[in-house]
Amino acid sequence: MLFQISVIDVIDIVLVAIILFQLYKLIRGTAALSIFIGIFLIYMFWLVVKALNMELISALFGQVIGVGVIALIIVFQQEVRRFLLVIGNRYINRSRYSFPRFFSSVEETKGSPREAEEIVRAVESMASKKTGALIVIARKSSLDIYSEGGETLDAVISSGLLETIFFKNSPLHDGAVLIEDGKIFAARVPLPVTDSVTLPARFGMRHRAAIGISEHTDALVVVVSEETGNITVVDSGEAREKVTPNELRTILQKERL
Repeated sequence: MLFQISVIDVIDIVLVAIILFQLYKLIRGTAALSIFIGIFLIYMFWLVVKALNMELISALFGQVIGVGVIALIIVFQQEVRRFLLVIGNRYINRSRYSFPRFFSSVEETKGSPREAEEIVRAVESMASKKTGALIVIARKSSLDIYSEGGETLDAVISSGLLETIFFKNSPLHDGAVLIEDGKIFAARVPLPVTDSVTLPARFGMRHRAAIGISEHTDALVVVVSEETGNITVVDSGEAREKVTPNELRTILQKERL
C-alpha cells in the first residue's frame, strides 16, 4: 500500500525542516553542534535497538530519552536563549513600545546620506589612526535591551562625535556605540560575545562582540581594529574583512543610512 501524503503532511515536513535549519544556523561553529550530533546519534541508536526488540538496552536508553528534553534545555541553555531572542527580537520591528508607532503602517524613516557619510568619515579617520571602534547600526531589531549597561546619548550622528567617543582617553571608548533611528542612541555598551570556536585567532574581543550582537539581532556592525586599522563589517554572524571606506559607503547607502 502506497503512502498517502496530504498537504498538511507537506507543510509539517517543511516546518520541521525550517526549524532544524534555523537550529543549525544558531549552533554551527560552536561546541553545541558536536553535542547535538552526539545526542542525535544516541537517539538513532535507541530507535534501532527498539526496532530489534532488544528490551534491556531499549529500556535503558528509553529512560535517558525520557528526560532528554530537560537535559537538552540544560546543555543548550545559551542556544535556547539565543533562539528565543531571535524569535522575540530579530523579526519584530522596532516600536520603542510607542502606541502610535506600533500600529502605524507607515514605513519607518531611515537615515540620510549625510549620516552615512559621517559614519564613513569617522571610520576612515579612526582606521588611519588605528583607533579601535565598534559601531552597531540597527535595522528592524530594537537594540534597547543591549543599551542598559551603557550611557544613553540620543545625539545627532557626526564624525567628530564618533571619533571623540572612541578616543582612547575618552570615558566612553570602551564598548560599542549603538545607532538607531538615525541617531547615536548609546555609547560604552557591553555586547554579548559569540560562542563560536572557529573564529580566526586574529579576531579580538571587538570582533567577537560584533559577531555576537549580529547573531542575536539583525544589526549591521562596523569594527575598526586597534592593531591593524582594518575595517570589518559583520552581518548575520559573517565577517567581511579589510573593507575600504568606499565599500563601506556603498554598504551603508544600500542600507539607506
